[in-house]
Amino acid sequence: MTGTGGPAAPARPDGTVPFRATLGRSVALFSAFRREQADPAFFYGTLARDTVAQLRSYTPLDGRLVVDVGGGPGYFADALREAGARCLCVDSDAHEMTLHGRSADAFAVQGSALDLPLRTGSVDVCFSSNVLEHVPDRARMADEMVRVTRPGGLVYLSYTLWFSPWGGHETSPWHYLGGRYAAERFARRNGRRPKNDFGRTMYAAHAGEMLRWARARTDVDPVDLRPRYLPAWTKPLVRVPGLREVLTWNLLLVLRKR
Repeated sequence: MTGTGGPAAPARPDGTVPFRATLGRSVALFSAFRREQADPAFFYGTLARDTVAQLRSYTPLDGRLVVDVGGGPGYFADALREAGARCLCVDSDAHEMTLHGRSADAFAVQGSALDLPLRTGSVDVCFSSNVLEHVPDRARMADEMVRVTRPGGLVYLSYTLWFSPWGGHETSPWHYLGGRYAAERFARRNGRRPKNDFGRTMYAAHAGEMLRWARARTDVDPVDLRPRYLPAWTKPLVRVPGLREVLTWNLLLVLRKR
């Protein structure tokens, strides 16, 4: 599959599969996102299949060992295994592993993204989708992802930017007036704290900080730096300070370990 709902594409000689980030694909993803609360299996299944199709454009997956950092209920693990990968989920929250009525993945372990319970250089692909904004030390999580990846392996790291329209998650757009204000407003109106509670389970993640982190590493080479959900022609946004923090929405860093 090339993108959401796209036709199958033949593999390249290196085993990777072409992927087209089109406007139609972006529209389909945002349409699916509108059903996240009502039909989470549809949304997360759609996102997982699209993500794995994108990941296969950077590296072959058949037989590769992939660790899904913050894998939660395992939607990405399902799609990765369908693509032939051997997948291990690592999540710090046992409750997250059984969300939406799913059983915990048999190949999942409980552990922190800040101290991954894996040997150095032990995995082919270290993958993480929308987890980085939920940890207090983003550079440390990214360091850990690089550490456990073997030389020649791939790091796929995607996260929601704080100043994007969905930066506050369910407290958006009030996060533009401050994360704590947005969380308190949500609590007053709903009688409970938000799941993504600023300063507790969600933090302000920016594009600039992780782009600087990637440039400072001497053991990885950038393969791709792009808006994850947007069409290919929006890729230059990542090079524009300020503008990228709002319009990129979700930043994807794909790195090859030396």
